Amino acid sequence: MTATDETRQLLDRQRTIEITTTGRRSGQPRRTETWRYRAGGRYWLTGRPGSRDWYANVLAHPEFTLHLADRDLQARARPVTDPDERALVFGEIVPTLDWAESLESWIAASPLVEIELS
Repeated sequence: MTATDETRQLLDRQRTIEITTTGRRSGQPRRTETWRYRAGGRYWLTGRPGSRDWYANVLAHPEFTLHLADRDLQARARPVTDPDERALVFGEIVPTLDWAESLESWIAASPLVEIELS
């Protein structure tokens, strides 16, 4: 099993994860809990519609640390702003959430980044 396979297995088991980003203004590490989703065979960070500090931080500094089980992994955030791509990804994620607002509200106002593993 490769390191990437192990990482994917860990990601598949953990929906709630912690990440450490670099503060957009302070430059200091900021550790926060967020949700991980899988869609289109890839891994994503997102949350309910609204602004998020972690999202603002990865927009300014895309490199972040992903904390999984007993290991910390370096990753890069690829923000998704294209409306068509957002619709495809959220079209897979939102229907699986019985508590989610409308798909349209997620497409319009939820943070969305792809987790790119190093």
